[in-house]
Amino acid sequence: MNQIYYRGPSLTLRLFLAVVCSAGLMFLDRYTDSSTQLRSYLTTAVSPLFYVASLPETLFSGASEQFMSQQTMLDENNRLKETLLQQSGQLQLLRFLQQENEKLRALLSSAAQIPGEPLVAEVLAVYSHPFSHQVVLNKGSADGVLDHQPVIDDQGVVGQIVSRGPTSSRALLISDNTHALSVRAERTGVRAVVEGLGQWDLLRVMHLPHSTDIREGDRLLTSGLDGRFPEGYPVARVSRISQDVSQPFMVVYAEPYAQLDRVRHVLLLSKPDAAVAAAAEQP
Repeated sequence: MNQIYYRGPSLTLRLFLAVVCSAGLMFLDRYTDSSTQLRSYLTTAVSPLFYVASLPETLFSGASEQFMSQQTMLDENNRLKETLLQQSGQLQLLRFLQQENEKLRALLSSAAQIPGEPLVAEVLAVYSHPFSHQVVLNKGSADGVLDHQPVIDDQGVVGQIVSRGPTSSRALLISDNTHALSVRAERTGVRAVVEGLGQWDLLRVMHLPHSTDIREGDRLLTSGLDGRFPEGYPVARVSRISQDVSQPFMVVYAEPYAQLDRVRHVLLLSKPDAAVAAAAEQP
């Protein structure tokens, strides 16, 4: 018989043998331990193939991540350069304005309120009383902390020191319902008093007549008239104005610039009166 035309077992028989072999292997794998060692040998034998197969993807991913990291660093470097250039220009303008301010104060025979060296502090804890917005700082009297010393962060005014120990102090936030400070509107120079409402993100501007020129979006800065906070620090932005002619004053709300509910690091500024006294003592 010609072997070229030999067909072998039928497809049905092959399928039956494959099913039987599969069932036998599954039985051995389930009820014996010999297959476990065999599987371990097979896994060890084919593991280099997995590494070789995944090597191109690993190399491509690594190169792509390195390129993206390098590109990200270059973009961030460019942004920092642009920011530095802008801040350098603003610093030059601020120096000019400071000189002009000193000249005007000299003409008015008014002492300049120059804040002293700020002290960096970290928030250790939030005061546990639910109706009091206070935080505990890691600086105290041993570090030069004073009572009623102003506290700010990188966005604006945070509050003031109300008590101090040798190594820690407690600051009252401007959102506390017992806190108030004197402010002025940057756009018009209108003076007012801002008080806390016991809410992290809302303050109230007090006793403004209906004829007052104030708008939503106006920036409120410290006026320096309360003797606690130096002049010119951002406090809040006017967010809502309500006028009721039956009331003697308009109702004005503002959002503080400082993120009072998540502040971590703050600056403790010298009090204006202390700074003026120190400046007067210098020859």
